[in-house]
Amino acid sequence: DFDDKPDSLFFSDGQRRIDFILVYEDENKKITHKRSDRKKQKRKRQVYESNLINNGLQLEATRSVSDEKLIFVKVHAPWEVLCTYAEIMHIKLPLQPNDLKTRNSAFSWFSRLFRVDESIIKPEQEFFTAPFQKEHLSNFYVQDKDTFFNPATRSRIVHFILSRVEYATKKNVKRFGINKLLDSGIYKAAFPLHDSSFRHPSTDPKCPSERHLLYKEWAHPKNIFKLQPLDFIRKYYGEKIGIYFAWLGFYTNMLIVAAVVGVGCFLYGCLTRNNCTWSQEVCDPNIGGNIIMCPQCDKACTYWNLTITCESSKKLCIFDSFGTLVFAVFMGIWVTLFLEFWKRRQAELEYEWDTVEYLEQEEQVRPEYEARCTHIVVNEITQQEEHVPYTTCGKCIRMTFCTSAVFFWILLIIASVIGVIVYRLSVFLVFSATLPRHISETEAIRKYLTPQTATSVTASLISFIVIMVLNVIYEKVAILITDFELPRTQTEYENSLTMKMFLFQFVNYYSSCFYIAFFKGKFVGHPGNPVYWLGKYRNEECDPGGCLLELTTQLAIIVGGKALWNNIQEVLLPWVKNLIGRHCAAAGSEKVVPRWEHDYHLQPIGKLGLFYEYLEMVIQFGFVTLFVASFPLGPLLALINNMLEIRLDAWKLTTQFRRMVPQKAQDIGAWQPIMQGIAILAVVTNAMIIAFTSDMIPRLVYYWSFSVPPYGSHSSHTMKGYINNTLSVFNISDFKNASKPLSSWFGNRTTCRYRDFRYPPGHQHQYEHNIYYWHVIAAKLAFIIVMEHIIYFVKFIISYLIPDVSQKTKSKVKREKYLTQKLLHENDLKVVKRTMGKIAHKIIKGVDGTFQHKIE
Repeated sequence: DFDDKPDSLFFSDGQRRIDFILVYEDENKKITHKRSDRKKQKRKRQVYESNLINNGLQLEATRSVSDEKLIFVKVHAPWEVLCTYAEIMHIKLPLQPNDLKTRNSAFSWFSRLFRVDESIIKPEQEFFTAPFQKEHLSNFYVQDKDTFFNPATRSRIVHFILSRVEYATKKNVKRFGINKLLDSGIYKAAFPLHDSSFRHPSTDPKCPSERHLLYKEWAHPKNIFKLQPLDFIRKYYGEKIGIYFAWLGFYTNMLIVAAVVGVGCFLYGCLTRNNCTWSQEVCDPNIGGNIIMCPQCDKACTYWNLTITCESSKKLCIFDSFGTLVFAVFMGIWVTLFLEFWKRRQAELEYEWDTVEYLEQEEQVRPEYEARCTHIVVNEITQQEEHVPYTTCGKCIRMTFCTSAVFFWILLIIASVIGVIVYRLSVFLVFSATLPRHISETEAIRKYLTPQTATSVTASLISFIVIMVLNVIYEKVAILITDFELPRTQTEYENSLTMKMFLFQFVNYYSSCFYIAFFKGKFVGHPGNPVYWLGKYRNEECDPGGCLLELTTQLAIIVGGKALWNNIQEVLLPWVKNLIGRHCAAAGSEKVVPRWEHDYHLQPIGKLGLFYEYLEMVIQFGFVTLFVASFPLGPLLALINNMLEIRLDAWKLTTQFRRMVPQKAQDIGAWQPIMQGIAILAVVTNAMIIAFTSDMIPRLVYYWSFSVPPYGSHSSHTMKGYINNTLSVFNISDFKNASKPLSSWFGNRTTCRYRDFRYPPGHQHQYEHNIYYWHVIAAKLAFIIVMEHIIYFVKFIISYLIPDVSQKTKSKVKREKYLTQKLLHENDLKVVKRTMGKIAHKIIKGVDGTFQHKIE
């Protein structure tokens, strides 16, 4: 059937191109099923293939070379079928070459250094396009019928037919579509063919070897610093894949600026940490060495010396500096610039890739929706009867059920987070009792492994494991809920699933970070009257330097662990599966294997396609923006990950997976409003992290107000005495029996210190919040309001000044509409005029003949 030409993409006649492959197991050679079941399956398959032929498709079956049980059915769509369905699907096709002059940007010389060599991958010729109409075929740019519909468009049309052809009728309900047949096992696979091997060009001179070019110039690791050939990707894989890589590449390029500024802020923190006065006081044996801290848990914990937090205070100086504030403000503006410039880029791609009016014209109803359309309603607009899958009441019940299920699973995630918090509270007691932290001990380990650090790291690891396990469960639950909801189109289905999955993932990934940033150490009371969680566990306290370093640790573990896990899962699993599949196939046969058989042994792409790729990147986008005030190196890690991610995703698509069915996509869907929501929330979270999680505001209040009279004793503004001023005093005789430490007290001191702003024992308002506390609270609230309003105002100005569609793109769209009207509609008028002119000429000629006859 292929004349030992493994790269052949044609029927046995060498003329008709293979547009799709269907694979099934010969029913006569199946062992696992009952004979009656095999007959039913064979009947359904035969009916389905008969109906495909009735719809104009041409089929050719061939047996597998390596496995005699497998039958490959090659599908070809003739010219007439392609034209008919191109009109039904409103596919835009070329009218004439684009005659608008393009001006190169000022930076084109620089970007040319990173582009793919144009002699290897030639730039695609630009055309003005219009929805195809058979009656206006002469107006379209048809130079060759074999190339007018490119392979991606041909496969898309054939898949449209495959998804809607009937194979059975049961109780007056039609059963149709290749997806149902795949799910029931009648067919084992259905896919379009790759055009060549990725390792070498095709031996067939008719084949352009686009897959090989994509691997060589795009997916290979050597191209990590090159720009992506987006038009070529779109041509081979379709617009949906193309726009994902366009967005990912744009996001990665924008991260370069954020990473540079973030590294600059980090280096500023490193260079200025030696000038950090409050850290020097913590490490000073005459200051921090003389400060004895109160126990941080009941009974099991003991008193401890402030100097054991010396190392963590030095690290904290790096992240809790003035540079962090600058970076948080910068990122609030950066995220707006990213979203606004992406809208412009997206508008350009919509025009260039003919998806401007895609949703209104082309998108078809999902087969799963059509199959359930049993209820008849009257359309309010057309006043005609139409079929829908459920009544208004049924729709309300479905929506109520789906909403309730979503909230139930979100509450379940919150319960798991509470479980991790309970672990933190209970294990802190164990670490406090076992780790060396007595005043008299001098082991080096105590400088680095404090009970807070041990609790934080182990809890972060457990939180990461819980997140990864819950992800697997929630993905299946979200798909089940969305299937039950039954959206009308594929875009609506993906948008609905996107919102559910992101809600799940948002709570799953970010809840532990929100807990550390905004709840831990905020509601602890004081040693004489501690606050208890669930009435049993004493609330956690932060280190004397605050919880910022712990939040940084949590982010580093989750972001780094997530990136590593995802890359292993995405790359290693399909590679191992394909390796096993190739080994099994090679063991059975050493014959020359055709292209369709090679592709069959590759991994199938999931039904959701790139959904998980988008989800991974948007979750990362959330980490980069929401908590960037605590982790300025976040954009750098994201940049490195994304540079690898682009090539890994490309490598995976070109080498490990079957070719996807090309699909249209106008934009990135529901991910755009999700990112806009994250951008708005990021301003609030970063302002609150600086205000409530870091110690920047208390330090500024001390520097400007409490270091000098009337509150301070220094003659000029200084940070000296900050640690002593911000640690409150507690009389150990005021401990309650339930929280009094079991260990003996060292020395003859009667007081210990704790992190809070309260009056000392003996004061008329002892253990109540002092004037410093209220100054700090007022300064924090004022800072949040000022920072939010400034950034939101700048965001509004930027959004107003940067139009969503550039003037160049607007001109192209207007020119295309003008040409469409001129070529299609004016040509119709010419035909009418020509026809009417002939009729008028005949009438006049007839009248003249009558008059002449009468005269005679």
